[in-house]
Amino acid sequence: MAIRTGGELLVASLVAQRATHVFGVPGESYLAALDALHDAAPRLAFVTCRHEGGASYMAEAFGKLTGRPGLAFVTRGPGASNAAIGIHTAVQDATPMIVFVGQVGTGETDREAFQEIDYRRMYGASAKWAAEVDRVERIPEYVAHAYRAAMSGRPGPVVLALPEDVLAARADCADAPYVEGVACAPAHAAITEAERLLRGARRPLVLVGGSGWTAAAYDALRRFAEEARLPVACAFRHQDLFDNRHPNYAGDVGIGINPRLAARVRDADVLLALGEKLGETTTGGYSLLDVPVPRQTLIHVHPGSDELGRVYQPALAILAAPGAFLAAIDAKAARPAEPDPAASAALAHADYEAWREPRPVAGAVDLWRIVRWLDEHLDGDVIVANGAGNFATWMHRVFRYRGFRGQLAPYSGSMGYGVPAAVAAKLVHPRRQVISWSGDGCFLMNGQELATAVQYRLPIVFVVVDNGMYGTIRMHQERSYPGRVSGTALRNPDFAALARAYGAYGETVARTEDFAPAFERASAAGIAALVHVRLDPQALTMEATLDEIRARAESRLA
Repeated sequence: MAIRTGGELLVASLVAQRATHVFGVPGESYLAALDALHDAAPRLAFVTCRHEGGASYMAEAFGKLTGRPGLAFVTRGPGASNAAIGIHTAVQDATPMIVFVGQVGTGETDREAFQEIDYRRMYGASAKWAAEVDRVERIPEYVAHAYRAAMSGRPGPVVLALPEDVLAARADCADAPYVEGVACAPAHAAITEAERLLRGARRPLVLVGGSGWTAAAYDALRRFAEEARLPVACAFRHQDLFDNRHPNYAGDVGIGINPRLAARVRDADVLLALGEKLGETTTGGYSLLDVPVPRQTLIHVHPGSDELGRVYQPALAILAAPGAFLAAIDAKAARPAEPDPAASAALAHADYEAWREPRPVAGAVDLWRIVRWLDEHLDGDVIVANGAGNFATWMHRVFRYRGFRGQLAPYSGSMGYGVPAAVAAKLVHPRRQVISWSGDGCFLMNGQELATAVQYRLPIVFVVVDNGMYGTIRMHQERSYPGRVSGTALRNPDFAALARAYGAYGETVARTEDFAPAFERASAAGIAALVHVRLDPQALTMEATLDEIRARAESRLA
């Protein structure tokens, strides 16, 4: 074994885990690791980002797309604080991720040295594991543990602090072997009981979500739904777990849920929740299921033991990864013997398609028609990345996700995600079409990562929907305090000109009919491209204009 620095041991450990990309902003606290990354290129690429928030989002998106931990490198203090948003997203989205944080030297700890923070205390309550490496020869051990912790059970983020002197020190230790996540398989008795409950159901519904899915599990879900003749609904921002065009697809269960689908969830006699944690957003603020014992016979399948019975006490709790459950269950044995015709998958899918039908909107730009055009013209394996805001509701409701890992969106409802997530997606899948869908407020939180897309020559199309406000908050503001606008108005740049300043292609659209040719020109540009869509502020929601929301609130409060 050669004597290597801590930085070299760290990078060698990542190479042993078959890592391909790390995302970060360089910092003086981990110079030894940066030096080792120089020699590891191109096997392990360091993607230089413009902000640690963007870097942590890219790492989180990488984890979502691959099932292996996304990696972020950030410097101490300000860098680690900036990265917190991606760590929080990884917690709520159950995404495997490892954040390496440069730290002050071991001889300077507990003195409030320059940019010093105790990351075990800072992230101890949120990350799956937060630790600080205290000896150079233990780096391979810590990295292997971090990978296993991030992937096993309910996946999540790990934070490892790396003191400067530990990275600079030398040791002659071996690398740890490649690590797989620990998968949990269901007990035979539990599978038999699940089959019995589903077989006796008249109004069954399958609700899928969460992480830990694979392409094989995606295919197995389709076969199971077809053979068992069950309707399948997808949890909030997990619409890519089931082809939305499939006749068994019932729609998405989240913000702005189809009322008919909400009724199906409430009226289901057997609800199979597969992989989904049943959080606030998916359960309509804990209203679609009663707490703590649902009216529905709940079969809850989840890889994290802490999630089973956390809020809802299931009739049957099964500790298993989605793929393991689907591999074990016999679809024909689970097929309902006497289903209610009104609860059929075909009727559920018809309700979903009716919910996608356009409604009248204010202004010269109609997002219903724009998103329907995208739905009809984008590649079948396209990846659409978006952040949070009212602009995203059109994409969620109208666009039909039809391939595994075609949707990149934060379950946590975090803004600023769409741009960096799209960058990560194009690096992971360079041959797939990648679209970033952002609102104006959302884009400006991490829009500087457009420079990263330009630097790495990533031909992503960034669509920015600009209505000059923080639209979701304005909507809530008008509902609660009509006419009292405070803090939600935005004065925005010319986004197309901004894109051109970065070296990207930029074009502005102010009419619905101009969108398609502009998007096609952007797609054909061969470089990062931005389409700036100017939306009438009145088109605040899919169902009501700004003035209508205000008038209803004023009438209610009068």
